Formats: sequence, structure tokens, C-alpha cells
Amino acid sequence: MKKVIQKMSLVVFLLSTTLISACTQSLGAVESTQTASIAAQGPVDAKEIEAFADPLFAKKMKEYNVAGSSFVVVRDGKVIVNKGYGFADKEKKIPVDKDTVFQIGSVTKTFTALAAMQQVDAGKIDLHRNIEEYLGGLKIPNQTGKPVTMYDLLTYTPGFAFPDGTTFTGPQYIGKDISMDEFFPKHMPVIIRPPGETYTYDNTGFLLAGYAVEKASGIPFAQYMDEKVFKPLGMTSTSVRLKPELMKRMAANYYDNGELRPLEGHAPTDGPQGSIISTAEDMAKYMIMQLQNGKFDGKEIVSQKSLDLMHTHQVFADDIPITTVGFENYFPEYTNGQHVVLKGGNMPGHSSLMVLIPEYKTGFFMSYNNDSMVSADIYKEFMDHYFPETEKKAEPVYMTLSEADAQKYFGLYQNTRFYWTRTSIAYENGSLILENPATGKQKLRMIRPLLFVDEVGEKVTFKEDKNGNIKSFYYTTAKGVHLVAESQKMEMEKTYSDVPNTSSYKTHINNLSALSIMGAKSGNKFDPTGTMTQGEFTDALIKAAGAYVMAGMEDVHRQQLAAGIPNLNSSAPITRQVAAAMIQNLKQLEPVATSKVTLQDTADAWAKDAITALVSQGIVDPDTKVNADGSFNFRSKDLLKRQEASALLDLAFGYYSLPIKR
Repeated sequence: MKKVIQKMSLVVFLLSTTLISACTQSLGAVESTQTASIAAQGPVDAKEIEAFADPLFAKKMKEYNVAGSSFVVVRDGKVIVNKGYGFADKEKKIPVDKDTVFQIGSVTKTFTALAAMQQVDAGKIDLHRNIEEYLGGLKIPNQTGKPVTMYDLLTYTPGFAFPDGTTFTGPQYIGKDISMDEFFPKHMPVIIRPPGETYTYDNTGFLLAGYAVEKASGIPFAQYMDEKVFKPLGMTSTSVRLKPELMKRMAANYYDNGELRPLEGHAPTDGPQGSIISTAEDMAKYMIMQLQNGKFDGKEIVSQKSLDLMHTHQVFADDIPITTVGFENYFPEYTNGQHVVLKGGNMPGHSSLMVLIPEYKTGFFMSYNNDSMVSADIYKEFMDHYFPETEKKAEPVYMTLSEADAQKYFGLYQNTRFYWTRTSIAYENGSLILENPATGKQKLRMIRPLLFVDEVGEKVTFKEDKNGNIKSFYYTTAKGVHLVAESQKMEMEKTYSDVPNTSSYKTHINNLSALSIMGAKSGNKFDPTGTMTQGEFTDALIKAAGAYVMAGMEDVHRQQLAAGIPNLNSSAPITRQVAAAMIQNLKQLEPVATSKVTLQDTADAWAKDAITALVSQGIVDPDTKVNADGSFNFRSKDLLKRQEASALLDLAFGYYSLPIKR
């Protein structure tokens, strides 16, 4: 479920020579005919599929250091290929086969959506009624006044502040039995955005959806899935829980560097958002049902009407489809114009991908035992081979954007799932300028108002509120985490009576205020030259780092930021060297080799490297000047002022394209 998105690299080999062109015309014609034939039929022949897949998996698994992977292709209600590559356990030399068990992670969400739609078919849940009616009395804190519905949960639009705040995984949960009844009252996040309006990949929403199925049906979720889904589909090696008999066939979990990593379980134990384990053999049956109008072996598992909602895009960013009921559409450029629904999933050390092309009743599924994005490469190659693009896309015509028209886009934006991802948008020479740590600076050209394209062709779509003000954007780049949520425009109108417009700290103070990291000390006064306690700075640092939105990460960061700093006391005033050491403990930056900086004042030994690393990276407050020879006075043992804290935190964790070298 923990999504780790990285940019795919596409290697294009071009071979041309006028000397042999005449000799190769017939070969080219044959290859063209073969490609057209495959494209017309799709994957139908087992030998041809294996001839395509075997070298592809060999190459990509080596490239991504994947020990083992399953791969199954279905077409027209039949399994065409089902085989394993590499090792389920490389130490014991156990190969992957069709019966190897993997944790399928968030592919579970499609099963939860299916179960919810079964309850809709049965008349026990209304997709568009307040979901609290189906939660057995459980209440959801909601600041918006707009009720959240099952439809919102299943389309990733419920509006929770912390969509991953209920995602607890770890080895300590294996063998435990933690019910959703016990879990939810302690961990229910608040809804802060109007449901149905903002796409944010949401684990909490699907956990709640599964809870609603449990309450509406009167059957515990794991039992419900066994009786109503797995058994009718003949999925005898699939479970919501880590059953001992299935764990005997489970693939080992590995880090991306190839080292063995521990198996992790869930809290609550039944995880409608991501706890299912399964095999390629069983997943083939599930895909066949999905591609046969909800039927399997003559039995209706779910109505065609409900399945149509699962296969029809419901949420869009401009004209870019993002989600259905349960499924998604990441990497839209890979579809080559086909209607595709897909779902990926991750548990630490296991990853999966399911791809369905409903029009051709074709699908494939793969699971493998590390956290890499090899599945995205396989998906692209599969589509290019069997469903290549048939029409060349017209080059877009760009519109002129005046600075006056660009004003409404300006500002600071924060990703609505991962708060540490912040983006600045400004204007330069007829184009918007987008800047964040993942993409660096990107020039955006306007195709039409609200729709832009960056320098490598990725789209950025903006959304307006009812008054015509920009409220968010969605970015199709695979760099960073933009694919998994919209980014919300932050309110920048806050002013403080004691921060003049001429202050070199004003921008930093405004940024941190907009992100609710640091605000007024009292009334409308920021108290820029006031000091902070170690506890106050720690709280601001945790918010600036942004990872507190992930379940359990705040405690991890509080321990990490204190490492190596003696005599910490939350009520004691904080010095500049302590603040630098805390930031460096989280950032783990190295000094920039080309920036030779030398600390001139006295700092304690445990703080010197941290101070040097931050200053060499440009993470320094405006009143600390670095001389031409690289020397600087950090005033290490002085008390940290609030305005200085704002600058250090904004630069370290903001949107700047600093030369951050980890």
C-alpha cells in the first residue's frame, strides 16, 4: 500500500542506414505485418506470450534486482499463460510458480469495492447515502458539513486529513487479532475537504468501506470475503488473513538491495485496504470474473451494473481519468488509447499489479518480492507489444499566457496525501514555473486555461472552486508522489502586524504559516525575534518534515531527530546548534563537494557536521552570511529566534531546488 513512485526510463534504439535499406525492406514489411497481427489479436497464443515475456522478465528482474515474480495472462474467460520467474526464496532456491503466495497489498481494494457493490446489489447499502448509516453507530469527525458516502470512499475522494493515518503495518501484528471495532475509535481521522471533490489515494476510506460491509452484512469481513467472494470463485489459496497453511507457500520478502526483510502484518488484522494474500492461480479466476460481466462458472458474483461502475472512470483531472469504483488509471500514457483499469499494491517486500482491458476481455496479473516499480515497465511493454498506439497524437498548440492571467495560479501547494510534497508556482517569460524537490524547476506551457504541459510532456491540470479561484492541481509525472493525490493551494493571505513587508524572513514566515507549521504567537503577532523551547521547535520540525501523516511515523521521527544531542529538555530554550542538529538528523544531508564552507564560531562537536552540511546546502537563515572564502559565523550557541526557525525549516523542507545530496 505504501506507494513508492519513481520515474520510468524508456530506452529507444534507433537503427537506420541507407546502405542496407534496400536489403531490409522485406524484413521490415514482415515485422510490420507480425506486429499488426499481434495488435489485432492481442495476447492469444501461449507460446507467443512466453516468447515475449521470458526475455522481458529476465531483463527487468535483473535491472530491478527482483528475486522472483509470478505472471498470469487471461483472455476470453481462459488462462493463456501462468508461470513463475526466479525464486520465491532465493536462499532456499525455491522457485516461484502458480501456487506461490504473495501479499497483494492494495489490489485488495478492488475486492473490497466488489464486496461493497454486492451489498449495493442486495439493497443493504446505498452508494450515495451517508456512510455513517452503515457503521453500527461509529461517527466520523467531519469539518465540512457534507456527509461522506460509500461512493466517495470507493472513488478515493472522502476528504480525510490523514488518509494513511490508519495504515499500521509491522512484524508485531502477525498472530494478533485486532478487530475493526477495537481499532476505529482510537484511530479515526477527521474529514477536512468536502467529500467527492478532491482525489487523494486513501487507505482509510477503503478500511471504512470494508467495515461498512461487515456491519451491513452482519458477517465479519474476513468471513464475508471467504463465503461471498473467494469460495464462489474457487480461490482456495486466498485469504484476508495470514493463514498458517498459506504462509508455508509464501514468497520471502526482500529489500530492493536483495536483503531479506521481515514479513509484516496489519492492524486491524482484517485489512480491507490491503491485507489479502493470494496466488497467480487464484487471481486468474478473479480477473476472469471481472472480464465476464461479474459471472464465474455460471454464477453471478456481482451484477453487471455494479461491475460497470468498477470499470468506468468516475474521477477525472480535466480529461485525464484517475479512478473508477475501486480501480485506478496510473500512467495514462501507457494505455495507447485503450480503455484500461488497473490496481497496484505494495506490502513491505511484496508488490503486485493487475491490469484489465475490458473491451478485449484481457488481463494480466503479477506479484514479485521487492518494492521496486518493475511492474510499471512490464505494463508498458505489454501494452506496446499487444495494444500499440494506432494513431499518432497531434502536437499541442500552446496558448499565450499573460502575467495578469497567470496570477491566479501563483502560490504554494501541498500534496493532499503526502504533506512533505510542496510545490511553488510562479511566472516567467510567458510560462508558469513549477518548482518542487522531485521535479526541480519545470516550465509549464498552456494548452488551454487550467491545462498545461511540462518540459517533458507530462500534464498539469488545475481545478477551480465555484468562485473561479484555483484550489488544486493534479500532475501526471511519475517523479515524486504527484500521481497519488491532488495538491491543494494553500492560503497565503496571512499577515502579521510585527512582520514588515521589507523583512527578509517574511516569505519564510508566510510559507510556514500557510502550511500550519508555525503561526501567530498571540493575536496577529508572530513574534519574529522571540525564542522557542526545544519542545516547540520539535513540534514545528515534525510538521515541516510532513511524515506525521503516516501512521506511526511521528514517534519514529521524534526519536530520530534527538539522536546524538545531549541533555535535551522540551521546556528548555533551543539554541541554533541544537536546531541544526535536529534538522540534519531528519534530512541526513551531506556537504556539497563544490561548496567549501568553514565554521568560524565555536560549536559543540556533536553539532559541527550538521551545521556545515546545512550551510553548504544553502539551508541558512538570511542573517547568516557566508563569506567569499566559505567562512561563516553560525552563532551556534545563541538562542534560536522564531524568524530564524521559519527560514531554516522552510529551506530544509520546502519546495526549493537546493543541491540536496543525500
